[in-house]
Order: sequence, then structure tokens, then C-alpha cells
Amino acid sequence: MYGTRGHRLTATALAALLSLALAACGGDTEKSGGTTTTGSTITSADPAPTEAPQGQLGRDFTADPGIVNPHPLPFDSWTRLADDKLAINFTTGSPECYGVDATVTETTESVTVALRSGTRADAVGRMCTMIAVFGSMQIQLKAPLGNREVLSAK
Repeated sequence: MYGTRGHRLTATALAALLSLALAACGGDTEKSGGTTTTGSTITSADPAPTEAPQGQLGRDFTADPGIVNPHPLPFDSWTRLADDKLAINFTTGSPECYGVDATVTETTESVTVALRSGTRADAVGRMCTMIAVFGSMQIQLKAPLGNREVLSAK
């Protein structure tokens, strides 16, 4: 019914989708080392994430130190859950395929969160849908947040 033109359009669309899927799966080749701070310097991104109202949380993500090909993921906002607990809010891919992990550095003036996203180990080699998901991950602090600034590491 569509002839050669229809087959070309279908092939072009499939090629475009495959390119997007491959680009989404790319990144560094290192595995995450968990939530320990490394010797690299953490600097904050500009502008600082904003504080969101208590009820503005996304789909709950649990830290997954086993993500594959982790890459930095800045977060947009954060929510104070308790004196010593906050949630960071971000956009990532489908939780069936993508996971997050974080390293937290606390000082007397700030709390800096280095959020990383990557492919879940059990999803490597699996086809994943390309959707954006608004997610949140809880962060337990060593000390009450108080007036400290919350920063997203670069």
C-alpha cells in the first residue's frame, strides 16, 4: 500500500530511534564505586537547586551503587523531609532500566550532592523505552540541615 516511499520512511524512523537509544545508553565505562567520596574536587553547579514544597516529590528511587556507565545528573530541586533528611528531585529515564546513586559531602555551610545516573545492572542489553520520569531520592544527612545551602555537584 505504501510502496518504496513507505518503507524508506519506516527505515528512517527506525534508524532515528536506534540512534537515540544508543546515545542514551552511552557514557563512561566505569562502574559506580558506591557512595564514598573520591579524591576529585566537587564543585557546585549554577544555579543552586531550589527548595520545593513538601508534597512535590517524584517517583521514589533507591540508591543503586551497581549502576553501569554512571554519568553526572544534576538535580533541579530538593525537599526537606525532616531536620536531617531531604529528597532530591530530578528527571531520568524509566526506573525499569535506569538507576541513580549519590555521594553527599557535608560542610558547615553546605550539603553538596553528586547525583549519578546509569543503566541498572539487570537491564544491560535490554531494550528500554525512552521516557522522562520525574524522580526523587531520599538523602539521610549526618547533621541537621539547618541553614546550610543544598548544592548539586557538577
